[in-house]
Amino acid sequence: MEAATAASPLIKVVALCGSLRKASFNRGLLRAATEISRQSINGLQIEQVDISVLPMINTDLEVDGTFPPVVEAFRQKILDADCYLFASPEYNYSVTPPLKNAIDWASRPPNVWADKAAAIISAGGSFGGALGQRHLRQIGVFLDLHFINQPEFFVKAFEPPAKFDADGNLIDEASTKRLKEVLLALKAFTLRLKGKC
Repeated sequence: MEAATAASPLIKVVALCGSLRKASFNRGLLRAATEISRQSINGLQIEQVDISVLPMINTDLEVDGTFPPVVEAFRQKILDADCYLFASPEYNYSVTPPLKNAIDWASRPPNVWADKAAAIISAGGSFGGALGQRHLRQIGVFLDLHFINQPEFFVKAFEPPAKFDADGNLIDEASTKRLKEVLLALKAFTLRLKGKC
């Protein structure tokens, strides 16, 4: 386990999965990330936030500067986080509709994403989600999100040897090691942005 110190601040990570499927490989990546942070990274607390409950974005739902309760609750989670972890599958070279919907709700004025660190992890087909990640990074420019650049994390989920079990859990040791490196980089960058390292 990473060495603990008395002054080590708690970093709250909101994790979002772009896939709604229960056995999603990307959801499996978030489960693995949560377990890694719990077992071996001091001061990093990951909370997975469900985006399936959000209505499709429609400004008619905004009344006198307020949002539907489920949207308000989601926006508060985003605002309270220190940084973000996106598990982003690739749909047609882009992000998924549920993830884009969540991003758009939280970007409505006032934008609650701004000036925070983020990391992207992906599992998918031949490119492992790389092209979708590129699009998410472009979206992040307008949101004023600061994505870590290295290490990048893509899992080619359908190439042997198996990376996931039948329930979508990550079982590949090399991928697990790289995932921990991403989390450590996200922690370090978050502390740097907050002026605490």
